[in-house]
Amino acid sequence: MRRRRCLASLVVGAAWGAPAVRVGATTLPQALAVPGGVAIVELAAASTPRPSARFGGLPVLVVARDGAWVAVVGIALAADAAQPQALAVQGTDGKSREVAFSLQGKQYAEQRLTVAPKHVELSAKDLARHERERVHLAAVLRRFSARTPQTLRLVTPTSGPRSSSFGLRRVFNGQSRNPHSGMDIAAPTGTPVLCAAAGEVIDSGDYFFNGNTVIVDHGQGFLTLYCHLSAIDASRGVMLEAGATIGKVGATGRATGAHLHFSVYLNAQSVDPALFLPAA
Repeated sequence: MRRRRCLASLVVGAAWGAPAVRVGATTLPQALAVPGGVAIVELAAASTPRPSARFGGLPVLVVARDGAWVAVVGIALAADAAQPQALAVQGTDGKSREVAFSLQGKQYAEQRLTVAPKHVELSAKDLARHERERVHLAAVLRRFSARTPQTLRLVTPTSGPRSSSFGLRRVFNGQSRNPHSGMDIAAPTGTPVLCAAAGEVIDSGDYFFNGNTVIVDHGQGFLTLYCHLSAIDASRGVMLEAGATIGKVGATGRATGAHLHFSVYLNAQSVDPALFLPAA
């Protein structure tokens, strides 16, 4: 498979008031154990073989930090912070145990938008298309590959103001819909969109709501998703370096104007991209 050269350098460091944690070549995101956030949970001493972990039945990213194996866990936006949480951990000796952790609550704002009626009141044909795409994308976003990401800090995928925050409760044409599962970055149509970290393009295409979309696998359930593109410049199966151009900003799909919708996934859960990016 061909590789594209890095077009932008990765920015890491004290973007959130404290230095990013380095372990070997791996840099972790900011930890924020809230619905839609990231929990970093210690599992075992790094002197022992690397364990595996599952959360909600799905495999979880495990890396080393400060002499310990830690799980980097994506928390669903719909998670109930009042409920106890636990990882199912299995060592190489086959023994299983639970590791408990807790969440804090977080209140997200509400956003009201007006879009074309066809993107709210779907025709039978559009509804069938959306259902096919929903099933396909759910399967893609559950991917858990063997590669270990070298960093969980990301290149900013395009320049522009962050116009709509992660977790906003969305109301389209007066009707409530799912919370916003990514970050919107406002930019003119045609602005280059960069791959946020090295990885493999595992999906690209035109979707009813997302428009032209690219999904990149960075390893162990760590994925990034780029939506509403006016053009796609990366095909499935291609390996990209951080900063490689994958497309251009647009307004395809359900969009009120030109922007990039950027999402980050851990263990098939969309989590706040701001935890992985340099400060705006």
